[in-house]
Amino acid sequence: MARWKALPDELDPHVREFASRLRRLVDRGGLSVAALADRTGYSRTSWDRYLNGRLLAPKGAVVALAEVTGTDPAHLVTMWELAERAWSRSELRHDRTMEAIRVSRARAALPGPAPAPGASHATQSPPSPAQAEPRDAAAPGDAGGPPPAAPPAGGGDRARGRRRAVMFLAGLAGALVLIGAVFHVTGGNGGGKAAGAAKSPSPSVSTPQKLPPGVKCAGASCTGKDAESMGCSGDLVTTARSVTVGTALLEVRYSRTCGAAWGRITRAAQGDEVRVVAGGRQETGTITAAGDTIAYTPMIAVGDADRAKACATLASGRQGCTG
Repeated sequence: MARWKALPDELDPHVREFASRLRRLVDRGGLSVAALADRTGYSRTSWDRYLNGRLLAPKGAVVALAEVTGTDPAHLVTMWELAERAWSRSELRHDRTMEAIRVSRARAALPGPAPAPGASHATQSPPSPAQAEPRDAAAPGDAGGPPPAAPPAGGGDRARGRRRAVMFLAGLAGALVLIGAVFHVTGGNGGGKAAGAAKSPSPSVSTPQKLPPGVKCAGASCTGKDAESMGCSGDLVTTARSVTVGTALLEVRYSRTCGAAWGRITRAAQGDEVRVVAGGRQETGTITAAGDTIAYTPMIAVGDADRAKACATLASGRQGCTG
């Protein structure tokens, strides 16, 4: 249809079918994306991503769309569950691919054996007996040269012994140089740094990481700050949990990039309050103006969305929490 862009070719069939179903519901309801955002509490940017297959709509948004369009949510939620499993499989495959790339880069960054100073001949072909044994007389056939004297008994064995000793010492020197280079690179950890790089652990709250453009905090530095102003929302956020309290939708929002979670309440009314609790800390947001329907809490740093819980206290006195 003319108003929609073509869905990405790489989408899983379940995700493609689900996104197409959402589009049909929006068209059937005669809704613009702006009107859809206003009536569901999810931003226009988010709906644009949901409907164009760039991001999987959270369950709360799906239920909100069903309510707005007068659709039975049961079938739509079933389709969402299939799409969510397919989306998770795709993300897992992507994570494994990125892990393999990081391991490959880490291995490529490991230092190769360094040549031993003064011992480069250790890798060359061993000298021939004629080269190794000194000659006091000219070689046979040299003009005017007398024929070479016969070597004393046991001379050949002594020459071979000297060659073996030289080669052994050169190899030993090379091994010592290589061990020294590895020790310098790993800092004496016996390869611990290299092994750590190969494992490529997922960023945690305390792990420094290079932030994407526009993201202004990560981990503990996000605590107490607004998710949108810090660049932690948009494509970087997912709904970890959601529950309906009265007519309001309560959610735990989580940004893995920022390592932080916050609470959000939509379809709410003046006086409704939302709280997020994690790690013994609590942040609160309240709808103070008449006509407002959305409220957010500041963020709390968490390494895992499962560690955060959102609760709501409505002006009517009704209460509820996620999970």
